[in-house]
Amino acid sequence: MGGRDLYAGLIKLHVLHHAAREPVYGLAMIEELGRHGYRLSPGTLYPILHGLEAQGYLASTKKRAGSVERRFYRATKAGRAALAAAKLKVRELFGELFEDEPGRPSRR
Repeated sequence: MGGRDLYAGLIKLHVLHHAAREPVYGLAMIEELGRHGYRLSPGTLYPILHGLEAQGYLASTKKRAGSVERRFYRATKAGRAALAAAKLKVRELFGELFEDEPGRPSRR
């Protein structure tokens, strides 16, 4: 996928979006992001999760299911606030990106 660096912020927003709805774990996020066309390895996603946690946007807990222990991430209050602010910016950008598309009324 070309322009991978351009998608890094979108991937973080996807993670925050899902973690604000319910606790998520790495493999499930890799699969979810794959449904949106992002092809991520654990070596790419886990640093993103750890970075969002270090920034205070996610908090994690370990849970065991049989012999498997998973680290679940959920959005913190700061993460939900950052997501809300980002949604406003994304909505504005979306409008600008598509304002000159055929069949779309101009905002000018």
